[in-house]
Amino acid sequence: MTPFAQHIQSILPVAEERIALIENRLIEKQCARKEHFLRAGELAKSVYFITSGCVRTYIYDLNGAEHNITFSMENWWFGDLQSFIKQTPASFYIQALEPTSVLSIHKKSWDYLMLEVPEFSDYTRALFRNTMFAHENRIVQNLSFTAEERYQFFLAHYPNLSQRISQKHIASYIGITPEFLSMLRSRRTE
Repeated sequence: MTPFAQHIQSILPVAEERIALIENRLIEKQCARKEHFLRAGELAKSVYFITSGCVRTYIYDLNGAEHNITFSMENWWFGDLQSFIKQTPASFYIQALEPTSVLSIHKKSWDYLMLEVPEFSDYTRALFRNTMFAHENRIVQNLSFTAEERYQFFLAHYPNLSQRISQKHIASYIGITPEFLSMLRSRRTE
């Protein structure tokens, strides 16, 4: 069973022949470190499932500062869903942080599977629900956690990720400067 098939089975039970229908619509793609999958203003023509590697989704604020919104790694989906579903210009930049292998699905294939393979619709509904929960939790953390609590939460929930991405990106994700993150890190080792 492929990692993608295992991922679907971890969300809900789906017959192997139905998974094969989904997998037949996926295209393998390799991306180099720092390569962009998408830039703000472009149209998101695909969304992606990571088989190996790590990516970040980020924006620039009005002052030109980068803000990391999410990180995605193996067995996670990523993309600018609003741009993809509505076929409107993307709001986000999405960049590989390390060499990354993905399975991509084009909008036409997505639409086909949503109509013709009910299990795919059920699967994506579960993914969207989980994504909504994660985004709600992130909003609560940003509004009610201290910087130190946000950092501790990040380390507790993404222990492997903290070893794979730069401290600059972690600082941006939790909403602090790299210098303040360095101070938090030194406190943890004291």
